Amino acid sequence: MEPSTSFADFLQRIAQNRGEADALRVKAAYDFAFDAHQGQKRESGEAYIQHPWEVANIVYDLGMDTTSIEASLLHDVVEDTGHDLEEIKKRFGSEVALLVDGVTKLSRLAFQSKQEQQMENLRKMFLAMTQDLRVIIIKLADRLHNMRTLKALCPEKQQKIAKETLEIYAPLAHRIGIGKVKWELEDLALRYIDPDAYYDLVGKVAKKRQEREGIIEEVKATLQRSLAEVELKAEVQGRPKHFYSIYHKMQEQGKDFSEIYDLLGLRVIVATVQDCYEVLGIVHTLWKPIPGRFKDYVAMPKSNMYQSLHTTVIGPQAEPLEIQIRTWEMHQTAEFGIAAHWIYKQDGTGDKDMREKVAWLRHLIEWQGEMKDTEEFMETLRIGLFVDEVFVFTPKGEVKSLPAGSTPVDFAYSIHTGLGHQCAGAKVNSRLVPLDYQLKNGDIIQIITNKQGSGPSRDWLQFVKTSKAKNRIRQWLREQDREENIQAGREILERELRKHNLEVHENLRPEVLLEAAKKLGFNNIDDLLASVGDLKVTANQIIGKMSGEKDFAPRVTTRPESEERRKTRRPGQGIRVKGVDDLLVRFSRCCNPVPGDPIIGFITRGRGVSVHRRDCPNLVSEDRERIIEVEWDTEAGASYPVDIEIEGADRVNFLTDIMNAISEMKLYLSAAKARSKGGTAFINLTLEIAHSDQIAAIFKRVKKVEGVERVYRVSRLVR
Repeated sequence: MEPSTSFADFLQRIAQNRGEADALRVKAAYDFAFDAHQGQKRESGEAYIQHPWEVANIVYDLGMDTTSIEASLLHDVVEDTGHDLEEIKKRFGSEVALLVDGVTKLSRLAFQSKQEQQMENLRKMFLAMTQDLRVIIIKLADRLHNMRTLKALCPEKQQKIAKETLEIYAPLAHRIGIGKVKWELEDLALRYIDPDAYYDLVGKVAKKRQEREGIIEEVKATLQRSLAEVELKAEVQGRPKHFYSIYHKMQEQGKDFSEIYDLLGLRVIVATVQDCYEVLGIVHTLWKPIPGRFKDYVAMPKSNMYQSLHTTVIGPQAEPLEIQIRTWEMHQTAEFGIAAHWIYKQDGTGDKDMREKVAWLRHLIEWQGEMKDTEEFMETLRIGLFVDEVFVFTPKGEVKSLPAGSTPVDFAYSIHTGLGHQCAGAKVNSRLVPLDYQLKNGDIIQIITNKQGSGPSRDWLQFVKTSKAKNRIRQWLREQDREENIQAGREILERELRKHNLEVHENLRPEVLLEAAKKLGFNNIDDLLASVGDLKVTANQIIGKMSGEKDFAPRVTTRPESEERRKTRRPGQGIRVKGVDDLLVRFSRCCNPVPGDPIIGFITRGRGVSVHRRDCPNLVSEDRERIIEVEWDTEAGASYPVDIEIEGADRVNFLTDIMNAISEMKLYLSAAKARSKGGTAFINLTLEIAHSDQIAAIFKRVKKVEGVERVYRVSRLVR
């Protein structure tokens, strides 16, 4: 099949710049993709093959190698046609197959939700990036062409894809330094997320640009004359600001369009680093610099390899004017990122220096493999792709770049996990600061450690910024909780064995516990005991599985009773009134006592005995002559209501997170009510439990939810 005219032109360019052999490789990939996608149409109605070849064209314009172009043409074949990866490998080689696999979605697997599918697709892509960074170049080109043709989709899909592009793919393009792609993705996303604002900006920028072009030309001419006088060769360009950057600035700073002055700027491109600083001196001689607006990204490059000098001066008509100064090599890096510094040599081996420049990717992979919760994964991914940075120094003068808003704790974890765990305080510029102090450019940080300290605090999660710090703190807390649960589980099991008059030492032998663990589906003893301590498994379940306990009959379990049993349970069931038989007994609803609570009975008029907790406030003024002693006589499978109240920060998904925490404990929730007041959320829950011992575990689990400030048991005052 002969390629289309436009693709024929594309092949001709490849032949001229790379040779006939490369052109033949690309044509073979195109022909295979053309046949594979035969009959398929895009939403716009055009032949599907148009998409992969447009993606290949973008990849070529980014300066990528021929292997990347082949993979671009084939990137949807495995996902959308009947061909498999093995066939790609046989026809085009393992390198092309690796790239195709890296950008192929997991659409043929079953997922519980769209969010889970998105998480796993991103996880797969990041893992592929660690093997070959060309994967992300192809993926960004794929997303860019999809954004260029987004108008063919329905508004709902347009919004969803544009939002994902703005949250993940544009920051990712920035993170690997491809400004050219990042800017276009952001502007295209804005067009669909807020079309009214986008088209309003387009009109206003066009009008204001005409007004300011005279100023820019005047500045260019003045600067070029001064450079010529010292015989310094440079190219001076106008630098238009992109629509999304204007929109973002207006939103973030609450400014009107009329207050945005840096719509146009200048870029000066020179031959050497020394020339950059010479131009800077000339600029500051010609116009007065604005204090605090100079940034030296040449001496301290951004983590995405970006280098340039930035200064803002008061130009003609007293308007601020930003000027960027860089070398040609820096300019290529700013436009094309890792594609400009391509790490793959002719023999396919990587450049170690380049791999160090994208070391952030290794950190991204470290935490993403451990994430199971989709919301946590996406939140941490956004932090990991966060690109605004501060540059700080170690006491030895080593430069560290961290996300803006980072704290001394983030700095400590960026040095070493152990240093983060032992962090007890910090000095910034020789002055003691709190651990939640937000670092500023140029700060010199010294971490104060305490090897005998208690380790990371859960409070740190409220202010740390970096994904590494958040992940390491959560990991440490999980391990500590696990150790506590193992110890608690062992104690619960020992106590239950003694209740049944069973030999403790004999039944806690490793071989006996391991056999019980396997019967209950656990791989080891620690996992079993941790589940007991966390109240996911009862001690009686374990005793029932232990070998040799043929006559054992399980006592009270901590699992909630069935709905059927709850409806048929008699009022007061599980209570014995001392010295009296066949007396009507009911539980007081004001304090909802549960087994394990100290209780007292109160003889009511015509309704038998009402059972209260001994500390119930409603007993204070009651007639003490009607008090009667009662005791618990619980039976297997019984459960009892308990009321708790939770106070915390009024934030999005707070109630959902609380519900998820309760759900993990497999407790029956019979009622829930939420309200908010003055920025504080109040959540009231009624839970069915078997024993008061469970209340502490409920409190412990709920307190782990972000934003929870207080958890307490509630009694209703009825006087």
